[in-house]
Amino acid sequence: MEIPRLDVEYITRFCFACGQENPIGLRLRPVHDGDEVTADFTPGQYHQGWNDATHGGILYTLLDELAFYAILCNGVDFAVTGKSEVKFKKVAPVNESIRASARVTKLTSRLVEVRALLTLHDGTVIAEGDFLYYVMRRSSRAVLWDMDGVIADTAALHFAAWQETFASRNTRVTGQDFAGLFGARNDLIIKTVMDDKLSAEDMRAIARDKEEAFRTKASGKISSFPGAVRLLDAVRRGGFKQGLISSAPRENIELVVGELGLKGLFDCILCGQEVTESKPSPQICLMAAERLGLTPEHCLVIEDSPLGIKAARAAGMRCLAVATTRSRQELGEADTVVDSLEDVDLITLLIRV
Repeated sequence: MEIPRLDVEYITRFCFACGQENPIGLRLRPVHDGDEVTADFTPGQYHQGWNDATHGGILYTLLDELAFYAILCNGVDFAVTGKSEVKFKKVAPVNESIRASARVTKLTSRLVEVRALLTLHDGTVIAEGDFLYYVMRRSSRAVLWDMDGVIADTAALHFAAWQETFASRNTRVTGQDFAGLFGARNDLIIKTVMDDKLSAEDMRAIARDKEEAFRTKASGKISSFPGAVRLLDAVRRGGFKQGLISSAPRENIELVVGELGLKGLFDCILCGQEVTESKPSPQICLMAAERLGLTPEHCLVIEDSPLGIKAARAAGMRCLAVATTRSRQELGEADTVVDSLEDVDLITLLIRV
């Protein structure tokens, strides 16, 4: 059989179960908490079978839809149903909220099994389903993460290090100056603040002093942004590839990764020393995709700066921007902008950006 491609626009717009623009659909909005997928639905008068009782077909649809999202969050792009067994245990009244949930119980290269439940607000189980699917295609997607400003809350530490370094050379840098350059490689920052005619040796010395100052100030004081580590872990547990693409030097990355306990979460790590061009050049994005063995259209970049967004777009990649160091207006070129990664789950990354 011919395996269809996963049409994200179709799923999110017109799917009967989850399409937000389907006028007769259920308009489910499943979320993934890192372990299971859940969605809430309140059936109304048009979802009845017997008077005041939700139709069994609607209940089955809820179970089936959540089961699909569960396998999607476990790295399966396409699967066909081999078996489904549903047990209806209680009447589901109309006009009363139903919580649908599903989790993968077994996953092999060929088969995936899912357990799904429907419960009322008091925890009463009204239906349960066991699903078996044949895996037809595993996911070939990756998430590429910027580090400073996305994962690690380090802007103030970097600014303090730049102020100290520039002050030692009788140069002043303001917060406004730094805000526009945060996320860029050191050579671009130095050229912009000081002089683009500095010798290569002077540039290296300034950058070295700044990074040493940063690591001294940052040691033991690095914190992650809310939701970042949870999302990193969810992407890894789902079997998706991850890359870290930072303009920072390797020593900074090792410090941050070590202090935040992120070792083992990335399939590739690229630093500013490994590229010849700073963001907004797409070089670091394209290099990461190549190392992961993926094409750009299968990569999603998470960024916090206009320079990073431009790099992602130039590489032909989708981009999710988080407004941690910039305003939402400044990040408008991204495909999606959020205030915090606490507002993002794995399903958002896969089909809503």
